[in-house]
Amino acid sequence: NRSRRSVHPSGADAAVTDDRQYVSPGRFEPATVAELDRDVPSHTDAVGRDFATAVGGPVGRHALVGFQPLYTPLRIVLLVALVMLAMGWFTKAGCLQQAPDGAGGEILDWQNDRPYTAMCYTDTVPLYHAERLDEGVMPYFSHFYDKGPTGKPELRYMEYPVVTGMYQYVAMRIAKAWTVLHDRYHVPGALEVVLFFNVAAVGLALMWLLAIWATTRLSAGARRPWDAMLMAVSPLVAVQIFTNFDAISVAATAVAMLAWARRRPVWAGIAIGIGTAAKLYPVFLLLVLLVLCIRVARLRAWSTAVAATVATWLVLNLPLIVFARPGWWEFFHRNATRPVDIDSIYNVVSSFTGGWILGGAGPDGGASAVANGVTLVLFLIVAAGVGYIGFTAPTRPRVAQLMFLLVAGFLLVNKVWSPQYSLWLVPLAVLAIPHTRILLAWMTIDALVWVPRMMYFHGVANKGLPEQAFTATVLLRDVAVVALCALIVRQIYRPDEDLVRATFPGPYSAPLDDPHGGVLDGAPDVRGGSSGVRGGSPAPSADESEPAGTRT
Repeated sequence: NRSRRSVHPSGADAAVTDDRQYVSPGRFEPATVAELDRDVPSHTDAVGRDFATAVGGPVGRHALVGFQPLYTPLRIVLLVALVMLAMGWFTKAGCLQQAPDGAGGEILDWQNDRPYTAMCYTDTVPLYHAERLDEGVMPYFSHFYDKGPTGKPELRYMEYPVVTGMYQYVAMRIAKAWTVLHDRYHVPGALEVVLFFNVAAVGLALMWLLAIWATTRLSAGARRPWDAMLMAVSPLVAVQIFTNFDAISVAATAVAMLAWARRRPVWAGIAIGIGTAAKLYPVFLLLVLLVLCIRVARLRAWSTAVAATVATWLVLNLPLIVFARPGWWEFFHRNATRPVDIDSIYNVVSSFTGGWILGGAGPDGGASAVANGVTLVLFLIVAAGVGYIGFTAPTRPRVAQLMFLLVAGFLLVNKVWSPQYSLWLVPLAVLAIPHTRILLAWMTIDALVWVPRMMYFHGVANKGLPEQAFTATVLLRDVAVVALCALIVRQIYRPDEDLVRATFPGPYSAPLDDPHGGVLDGAPDVRGGSSGVRGGSPAPSADESEPAGTRT
């Protein structure tokens, strides 16, 4: 009941006690109440303040933030992302040019090291021929012969996981259908490989927009929806988004984290299963959630997510396991035999010391047993270290913090760090450590590694760069990622420095625990640390399956 003073119909001032609710005559939006505590970058962030000054000044301190029906943070972020995706296509456009083939036809103009001098290289174009997609065959069921590392013919299949491989197959079928339309009905056309690239690029752009949507929703749950702008404007998007097909797994991971944050472990598991069938790293989210769920004794939600992950992965992979096992196994075989990549820390050390530190090449020209063993042991050490941090931190770490540490640690010690793998870290970094200048500095360094890489491939004889000029930039990128990891660890042990857990001025500005944690958010610690609850009383622990939206 509320007690208030009112004017009696007779005109007398009387005390009235009732249980009626008094609301605005306009439409009531409960979500807008929380907007009173939304972070405003033009007030709290130096970069945001400078940008706002250039376009008209910061938001007024008495503005009704959150009541704009059209220009919402999500729509503006997606609009900016479209601009960056267009830039990403233009960075690859130089490798889509056609040239006469000397017989009255046209070929793709990759002559004179054009992919390296124009810095437009993309795996999508050579894969169209290398994986025999141009022949219209079904991946995994058909094989071909190619030269192996030793120069001998080698039996080959599609070397990508099932979701990525079938994505290429669908793009190929659309490209061939477009070619038929061009031949029969004279619709505008191009070389079939160019059509394949464009079709694949459209799908990858949609995947990246999906990842941005999920990341924006996650950031909004932490009262920081504008943090996702860092993902939209990332220089890595302009350089690497269309280099390969990693946007699929990035989108799946982001959606899985959003589903978990909304207390939907089944949907989280489905997204993880799809992501793992496209690339391995999304399954790392289950390892992170295991550590945190053990700490608060909430294993039922984690078990549900694991079951959904396994079921989804089996649904996608089982047909190939049964009917095309050699083709399905190719991905795992290739990863085991793949040599140490030039972007790995091992090659960086070797380039400056003049010695190979991982036992040289294997008998088939691929990675040696020493290389595979060292990378596996180092990753297990990284995983154990992340688990130790998760159990011993005084305040329970956030999901995004541990996920970034695990994925970054995997990339740092892995024998392969393809340049597009850096896209994996972008949404995780935005959620884990939303410091604008720090993240923009790291992403710019990482994106610029592409320039010496292309010039190194061009060759010193062609006025390119020597190996050490390239590996020095790789080392700089690794140092930047290690610095991010160190800063995250510092904020885990000093949670008052965590921007996500900061208190904003406003009537609802209690410190947050983990807005991305789902059933973990606000839960009291059972094992490890002191308490995962900040700024309020412990959350009830009786029911893990509490529906989304029932807690504030």
